[in-house]
Amino acid sequence: MKFSINRDAFLKPLQVVSGAVERRHTLPILSNLLLQVDNGQLKLTGTDLEVELVSAVPLESADMDAAVTVPAKKLLDIVRSLPEGSTIEFTSQEDSATVKSGRSKFKLSTLSSDDFPNIDDWKSDIHLVTEQAVLKDLMLKTHFSMANQDVRYYLNGMLFETDNGMLRSVATDGHRLAMSTCAIDQPGLAQRQVIVPRKGVVELLRLLGDDDQEVSVSIGNNHIRVETPELVFTSKLVDGRFPDYRRVLPSGGDKVIVAHRDALRQSFGRASILSNEKFRGVRLNLSSGELCITATNPEQEQAEEVIEVDYQGDDLEIGFNVSYLLDVLNNIDDEQVSFTLSDSNSSALIEPQHDESCCYVIMPMRL
Repeated sequence: MKFSINRDAFLKPLQVVSGAVERRHTLPILSNLLLQVDNGQLKLTGTDLEVELVSAVPLESADMDAAVTVPAKKLLDIVRSLPEGSTIEFTSQEDSATVKSGRSKFKLSTLSSDDFPNIDDWKSDIHLVTEQAVLKDLMLKTHFSMANQDVRYYLNGMLFETDNGMLRSVATDGHRLAMSTCAIDQPGLAQRQVIVPRKGVVELLRLLGDDDQEVSVSIGNNHIRVETPELVFTSKLVDGRFPDYRRVLPSGGDKVIVAHRDALRQSFGRASILSNEKFRGVRLNLSSGELCITATNPEQEQAEEVIEVDYQGDDLEIGFNVSYLLDVLNNIDDEQVSFTLSDSNSSALIEPQHDESCCYVIMPMRL
């Protein structure tokens, strides 16, 4: 195998596919990238058996079609350290590969491409096309509510739901829930729910752009595939049943507070400085036209913030995890937010005042 390629053209796809590679793995070949020369193109593949990333780049020259696997981190570090604009010559023999550029030369050990795991062929039964920015925004508005290493493994990921002309993402860790919906111009879309694992969500957020470039999404029984002009992302789905999020959404709350998002965010941020580092609780005291936020910690220190809010109703005292409140406020674009409450033991429903595409539920804390 022999090819030459511009360093800058090689670096970007190399960085993309290296994201799927696990640093520490029981199978040595999973620390490697698969390089394939095919028809004047270099195809790079990285996988950890759960997520697979494939990217391709045209070659300046190649002598024949072939395939080899090389250590991902070492190759990335080598290419990254070479001067911008330089040309890289890559050759591979039986069990080693040589990377040359100018007067620099590196010899890497290789493993046979025959042993590299491929995600089995699978059929998609749902296919949709949208813009990268739309899909990324949908995920950004909910990803922070995913559980992390919860024994309820189906919470360690994000629910994607399709239905007619709608795509929805939902994430929950059992203490809070985030939901976001966007319209897709495909009226015949079948009703379907799938759970994408946490690593897949994190990788997708890293890879998707903020532009209106098209992205195609294919969903099968056990896999989801997202394709852009630059890459093909495939992830296994979590085999589990996601909780019925509709039952979690509180209804019948009669206490509605409307406040300026930035004022709330800054007040909660300041109060959080003196909250208990372990429990992160803040107390909200609500009275007509005013919200008082207090935080205390085991050192008997106290923070108090008072802000004006649009509220006409009975006095109420309720506690929340301030980190959860800040996560929501940091991911809402609207200048005004509304909190809907019923009593001090019931969940709060938080929504942007002028945007019906997303909503958030946070359970109260006993303080």
